[in-house]
Amino acid sequence: MSNPRNGDTKPPCLPRNGLVKIPTQPNGLGSASITKGTPAVKNRLCQPSSVPAILSPALAHRSDLPIPSLASPLSLATLASVSSPPGASLVGLTASEGSEQPSPERLPGSPSERQLAVDEKILNRLFWYFSACEKCVLAQVCKAWRRVLYQPKFWVGLTPVLHTKELYNILPGGEKEFVSLQGFAVRGFDGFCLVGVSDLDICEFIDNYPLSKKGVKSMSLKRSTITDAGLEVMLEQMQGVVRLELSGCNDFTEAGLWSSLNARITALSVSDCINVADDAIAAISQLLPNLTELNLQAYHVTDTALAYFTAKQGYTTHTLRLNSCWEITNHGVVNMVHSLPNLSVLSLSGCSKVTDDGVELVAENLRKLRSLDLSWCPRITDMALEYIACDLHKLEELVLDRCVRITDTGLSYLSTMSSLRSLYLRWCCQVQDFGLKHLLGMGSLRLLSLAGCPLLTTTGLSGLVQLQELEELELTNCPGATPELFKYFSQHLPCCMVIE
Repeated sequence: MSNPRNGDTKPPCLPRNGLVKIPTQPNGLGSASITKGTPAVKNRLCQPSSVPAILSPALAHRSDLPIPSLASPLSLATLASVSSPPGASLVGLTASEGSEQPSPERLPGSPSERQLAVDEKILNRLFWYFSACEKCVLAQVCKAWRRVLYQPKFWVGLTPVLHTKELYNILPGGEKEFVSLQGFAVRGFDGFCLVGVSDLDICEFIDNYPLSKKGVKSMSLKRSTITDAGLEVMLEQMQGVVRLELSGCNDFTEAGLWSSLNARITALSVSDCINVADDAIAAISQLLPNLTELNLQAYHVTDTALAYFTAKQGYTTHTLRLNSCWEITNHGVVNMVHSLPNLSVLSLSGCSKVTDDGVELVAENLRKLRSLDLSWCPRITDMALEYIACDLHKLEELVLDRCVRITDTGLSYLSTMSSLRSLYLRWCCQVQDFGLKHLLGMGSLRLLSLAGCPLLTTTGLSGLVQLQELEELELTNCPGATPELFKYFSQHLPCCMVIE
């Protein structure tokens, strides 16, 4: 996981989905996860980390901790292997917990070395180089390290993920006690993802998290049984929430949205919620005048719903993602481009009824677009790419995964786009070596994905070395990608990460 001070440093063994899994601890919070708010650089999570050599042997807080020389980098595995005190939570530890941790006076070494080991200036620089999971472990080394690490600046952009079972401790008598969330409050977390929770669990969370009333800005509920009443109570009590996500929540209805949505919400994501249809979009459009981002996956939303947006939203809304909205056709696209003319990000992924004519409407009317996702739109052909190349001069990202009718001719149109930085062509089964030649003059390209393209040969792929500014190249499940080719890329594209 990256952080603001060191965007290139990545942990050695994080999962590729952007989640950080924390080892299980006795208090029930240990298996909580921490996830980045945005899954950026998702394909770079397994690169080795690098830590500057700014530490001396004074870091030997523990007698079982090997210490490198001052001239060599400190191994992440070395520090991460420090065992936590019994019963200490890696996530929910409060300021009063962890009494078994050694104090600076009890650490081995000379007084000057001990002083250096807890020098806050050094620690404030050092800890930027560690992942969220590693920071949770390092916070257990001693109170001084925890005091530094529990500063909110080290946790910006991270979201704790809590499952229902992790919210309660089982007492000796069998009763359940809600866990302490003070450790989260100290670190200033302003967003949470709760999985599998009920109305009662949400009420307990509101009562027990010190920052819940005003300090929480983002709430995500996944696979939860929240009802209309629970949704209304949550948004009424948590006055600071401006970003809301509901995923796999099938117990609330459209009436619940009408009664609970508040005008302060600026970003809303709804996916896999079976009760969401056109009336839900009507509620969103009328109750959220300041909406800037809407992410929607709803199988029953029709073209009519896309005409509900108001003139105010047409001015403020810049991001619209309609994923797997199967009933949306070109008529819905007409309504959308007229209602939301200022979009800069648009996804029609999985809107399988949209054709080239719909893309033409998008290209002619949404000239501010910087990102366009047409993946899993099987009716899209080369003609759509011609419309895009002619009109969308500011486009920086284009996703065409599984657009199976795109050919080399379509790529020739894209070759004229001087601002395009990211191009995704996963499983475009008609793309051949000749089509790749059209891309070789695109000096703006930084990311290119050709995963699963079956007709590309080793010879055709080797020509990509001409794209010297390329930073990421994805060739998974690509028959023409041989070990020899990867070696060739490592020699001629040294600054490009090639994903095998």
